[in-house]
Amino acid sequence: MHLKNKYVLAIDQGTTSSRAILFNRQGAIITVAQKTFQQYFPNPGWVEHDPNEIWYTQSSVIKEAMAKADASESHIACIGIANQRETTIIWDKETGFPVYNAIVWQDRRTSDYCEVLKDNGYAENIRQKTGLVIDAYFSATKIKWILDNVKGIRERAERGELCFGTVDTWLIWKLTKGERFITDITNASRTMLFNIHTQQWDKELLELFTVPASMLPEVVSCSEVYAESKGSLFKSGIPISGMAGDQQAALFGQLCLEEGMIKTTYGTGCFMILNTGCKPVFSQNHLLTTIGWKIDDKITYALEGSVFVGGAAIQWLRDGIELIPNAAVSEQMAKSVSGNGGVYFVPALTGLGAPYWDQYARGMIIGITRGTTAAHITRAALEGISYQVYDVLMAMENDITYKPKEIRVDGGAIANNFLMQFQADVSRRPVVRPKVLETTALGAAYLAGLAVGYWKDTNELKEQWALDKVFKPEMKKEQADRLLTEWHKAVDSARRWALPNETNK
Repeated sequence: MHLKNKYVLAIDQGTTSSRAILFNRQGAIITVAQKTFQQYFPNPGWVEHDPNEIWYTQSSVIKEAMAKADASESHIACIGIANQRETTIIWDKETGFPVYNAIVWQDRRTSDYCEVLKDNGYAENIRQKTGLVIDAYFSATKIKWILDNVKGIRERAERGELCFGTVDTWLIWKLTKGERFITDITNASRTMLFNIHTQQWDKELLELFTVPASMLPEVVSCSEVYAESKGSLFKSGIPISGMAGDQQAALFGQLCLEEGMIKTTYGTGCFMILNTGCKPVFSQNHLLTTIGWKIDDKITYALEGSVFVGGAAIQWLRDGIELIPNAAVSEQMAKSVSGNGGVYFVPALTGLGAPYWDQYARGMIIGITRGTTAAHITRAALEGISYQVYDVLMAMENDITYKPKEIRVDGGAIANNFLMQFQADVSRRPVVRPKVLETTALGAAYLAGLAVGYWKDTNELKEQWALDKVFKPEMKKEQADRLLTEWHKAVDSARRWALPNETNK
């Protein structure tokens, strides 16, 4: 079969589910398969996954997506991977067995250690080397925690018996039966161990976090042939040729290829990324300087603001307190009331990310009266997502000399028209929704396909981007400003709530 008539298999391994999508050469979805997996919360603020379950669900949906398309291995041109970032897995080099559960990016168990690092003056050095702020979000403190707290593990790591990887590394290891131990540069840039200037693991940071260098994978670009698949999942080898952390993959999938283009993904969290071109921009407003992608020898840098709880707030309304039967009904409920009734929901369920970086903030619903209904709380949750994204946008605009013309959006929650319109209203900026919502997977597919010649170049890709709807600001500026003032009052009340021994916030 001719290459151009084949499909690209995109692996989209997320925080709550594993997905596989087949794309054709026009960038259209052929089939999708998805499976959720267990979230473990062993202690307050702790979040874990079973690495083996990640692999089982991922391999299962790959088979399912191919079966739905009646596709065999000969129909697959290549494989691209996008993954939840920062989530930390350590496994045995010989057996491939994890030594502990995956510690998820949302996990806050190392917050106190991060405060110690800040108190000891490491923040600026780490920011200069990695582009990151000191936070439990990133992988370095998670690795250290496993080495320090799981019996016998540090000794084994120092003997060179263990591998560390983010989820991309774990999937490549499984897909190649341990033949390739690699990570791509975007995932490496989120570990707090990688120097984004030298493009190397940083020796000084490895010493600070007491991480043996032997544990670390080789760092590769985002679009090259890394290996061919091996093992029981595929009988013949398929090139694995594209890889990026999910947010960088979405930036590429949205074809934000020029400096100044911006996208926000509305998933479990919300992630706004701005393409800053060939030079890193160091934020003065608590945003992250990160690597957008590396193709050939060219790096594209980005500014990023990470909101920890986006769609997860609606998931919590559904599963945590059972206020709504499903996520889809949230739009209808929000529209059933004329306003939020004075209710504000600060969804700091795992602390606050950018631009606050408050590990001790906690979720709060404030403004409740006798007249408050489930619809008001649901509306406040959706508004809370938009307010957080607005805060990141304002921080971003303060770091650059221009204002982005529009916000391209993707992720599951953008199907909610109320959320998108409210985002446009408070941001005073058009919100642009593409026809293909699966831009994270599409970005992984594009990166993989470019490496094997499935697509000629990015100019060919640009022709594929198609608009679904533009949401333009409709709310009066005075009303938006009033809502934002109240929101910031609510945020101030939620901050530093869980700080130990603090009696006067």
